[in-house]
Amino acid sequence: MKNADAVKNLHRIVESLDKPQVIVVSAMGKMTNAFETLVQYYFSGNKQECRNQLHQIKDYHYNIIQDLFGDIEIAVLSPFFDCVDMLEGRLEQLPSLHFDYEYDQIVSFGEIFSTHIISAYLNYAGIKNKWVDVRQVLKTDDFYRDANVDWDLTVELMNRTFAFSDTSLYVTQGFLGGTLSNISTTLGREGSDYTAAIIGHVLNAERVTVWKDVPGILNADPRIFPDAEKIDSLSYAETIELSYYGAQVIHPKTLKPLQNKQIPLFVRSFLDMELPGTVIMQESQRVPVPIFILKKDQMLLTLSPRDFSFITEENLSKILALFSQNHVRINLLQTSALNFTVCVDRKDNLISMVEKLKEFYSVRYNAQVELLTIRHFNQTVIDEKLVGRVVIDSQVTRKNARFVLQSF
Repeated sequence: MKNADAVKNLHRIVESLDKPQVIVVSAMGKMTNAFETLVQYYFSGNKQECRNQLHQIKDYHYNIIQDLFGDIEIAVLSPFFDCVDMLEGRLEQLPSLHFDYEYDQIVSFGEIFSTHIISAYLNYAGIKNKWVDVRQVLKTDDFYRDANVDWDLTVELMNRTFAFSDTSLYVTQGFLGGTLSNISTTLGREGSDYTAAIIGHVLNAERVTVWKDVPGILNADPRIFPDAEKIDSLSYAETIELSYYGAQVIHPKTLKPLQNKQIPLFVRSFLDMELPGTVIMQESQRVPVPIFILKKDQMLLTLSPRDFSFITEENLSKILALFSQNHVRINLLQTSALNFTVCVDRKDNLISMVEKLKEFYSVRYNAQVELLTIRHFNQTVIDEKLVGRVVIDSQVTRKNARFVLQSF
């Protein structure tokens, strides 16, 4: 939902579909990125940049409101402006010493803003709906930025809230949850799909549909591979594999709640409602084409014991525990007698983690690499995709060929 036209298009989609429905909405446009920048300025104490960033965020939403409603004063928008005041008040306070906590409290406003605007517009356009604060019904622990769902309590609260007794349409937020103490949490980036799957699971939905700006799930990112093709259907298992290797279409946690109750997931284009999109279900036809996943901005790390002792299970457990404690996701892993090699996302917290590793291991690394995964590969497509590329490391299994490449 990047602009007023997208919101109006959502209106047309909702109008054409059977009800009852729950609409799960993300932050608008690139606002999650904008709020992440706001958190950085706030946490570092840079008040002027914090004010400038907040001003840009407010202007972005105000422009969409102006395009949707014009100069009409509409009372149902008062919850949105109340939330703006709430955010401004929070940013005037001193931050805690817990960055991830502050992240969840501030970034969550992106979804709160978007759903207030969309709910108000749908009501204004004649589609009556009820706004729900998902933080009150999707309960989690306090593992900020990657919270775990309290399923028993969530099932109870969602069934009570999404009862469809006084409305056939609810609008709520993706990505967010709340602790028992009503502290905001988030489920991990791109977590709105996961929220929709949780709600679909709890309500025994007939289907869950994710509306995106692509015609369905493609076998590659068209921005990187212009010859990308749409895949008509995928199994739950295949889609989980793609998510694990870094495909951005579906959140990695999304499939399990749906698979448990055999609820099909449709990925469709909100730009063209006539297109059938891609369906994900228990059984599916064989994937007809190779699938390409390219992860950029990676670091290749190799650890070796200083005393030439073997990389044993005990060493592995200590190394992996350190990666987990620093929230560093391993995208590729290989071991030998004397080496432990991983490809990971480049993040700020890598520097401190590498320093800790140097206390016990000799550490070598390539600071800027890319990780190419070719699923359902053949030698022809491998040769084609590696033309002109420098391969630093590789890993080939029955279904996956993976290559660590020197960045351009």
